[in-house]
Amino acid sequence: MSERKVSKQSLVDRIMTHWEYYSKGIWRDTRNTWRVNAIKTINLSVRSFLDRDLQSQACALTYRTLLAIVPALALLFAIGRGFGFQNIMESQIESYLPSQRMALHAAFGFVDSYLEQASEGIFVGVGIVFLLWTLISLLSSVEDSFNNIWQVPNGRSFWRKMTDYLAIFIVLPVLMICSSGLTLLMSTSLKNLLPTAFAEPATTIIIDGASLVLTWLFFAGSYILIPNTKVKPLNALIAGVVVGTSFQVLQWLFVSGQLYVSKYNAIYGSFSFLPLMLIWLQLTWLITLIGGVLCYASQNIGEFNFGDNIKNISYEYRRQVMIVIMAIIAKRFSQSKSPLTIDEIAIEYKIPVNLVTIAVLRLRDVGLINFIETPDSDLTKHPVQPSCDVSQLSVGQVIRHLQETGDKDFIPQFDTNYSEIIKVTKRVTTAMIKEVDNIPLITLDISPNEIDEQSIINQQN
Repeated sequence: MSERKVSKQSLVDRIMTHWEYYSKGIWRDTRNTWRVNAIKTINLSVRSFLDRDLQSQACALTYRTLLAIVPALALLFAIGRGFGFQNIMESQIESYLPSQRMALHAAFGFVDSYLEQASEGIFVGVGIVFLLWTLISLLSSVEDSFNNIWQVPNGRSFWRKMTDYLAIFIVLPVLMICSSGLTLLMSTSLKNLLPTAFAEPATTIIIDGASLVLTWLFFAGSYILIPNTKVKPLNALIAGVVVGTSFQVLQWLFVSGQLYVSKYNAIYGSFSFLPLMLIWLQLTWLITLIGGVLCYASQNIGEFNFGDNIKNISYEYRRQVMIVIMAIIAKRFSQSKSPLTIDEIAIEYKIPVNLVTIAVLRLRDVGLINFIETPDSDLTKHPVQPSCDVSQLSVGQVIRHLQETGDKDFIPQFDTNYSEIIKVTKRVTTAMIKEVDNIPLITLDISPNEIDEQSIINQQN
């Protein structure tokens, strides 16, 4: 009996150990292996799905989508109607979104009324401005959400948004019409080439497969083009495949699930499609944003290492990291070695890249280093170099810059009211700086020791 208890307890301990590693400890594992990266990606997917901020952004985008549905369709159909292809575009949109046929039919009715009123001149001027504003506002919100995921501080300029977004809405109808033509050509060619018994199932399989591939490419293209930064195509394609497949599964669930929602008809009547459409929009935007996170994570998986620890980092440890980063930059400069970027420092000296970023930006702000300009818009790709004479730079001087540079003495009568406490803290700072003021920074050892992978595993377990 006791052996069973021991065995059961041992099993529980192993499960808890693995749970601790897979949920939290994995972000302290700096090995760059496929297994570790796969676990981090799965971990990040789950955390992103439960992330309140991500869900809040999905809610905001759902609202803006509802606001922009009719104007967006009106612009698309106005272009399509000019070429005589409105019916083709309607059928294409219905084929893309089979789970929302009722909502689309209602929207098509609104669009027809919108275009009739516009053609009579009632909406000329104000109506056109409102139409363009809703479309640009929606795409701008999507770009802001993606930029937030990629930690891009600046989005596109207003005029670039105007030109890029309007180009999307002008080109989109042409692509939809071409897609319809290619589908018709493909089905006709297969029926002529294959026997009658095989033509129809083969056509269905190929068209469904092509639809899935186009969905993958659509999301991959969105992850490349929408963020105002450089995204690697392979990372975008991986995220596009995951999100595109999830989107198709979501479509299937809603198409099959609508057979069992008769209760909604009893409650909402003719508006029964509305709650289902809202849920569908919310989930669609959520998986789209999760795909953005996966794209960012697969390209910058190191950004999430030690994330919880960095959020709660102590002031002392932060200062130690900054001194180490400054010593690395100074010593490499004194040895005439090529300057490194933030990413290269993180990789070569085994320091989390987001912590290196924080340190480098602070050292730049206090005037100890600067970036070497390159054509790349990503600041982490710019090499860093000292902006002072490193041969005369001491550890104490680095601490002095970190301690004293920045806004201060802005609270009225603060020095007068708390003069005794301020004198004590200044004595502490002065004593600390004096202790290391005669230690040249470039004499410190910055050679990292090799990390034993087995020791990492033992530490996590």
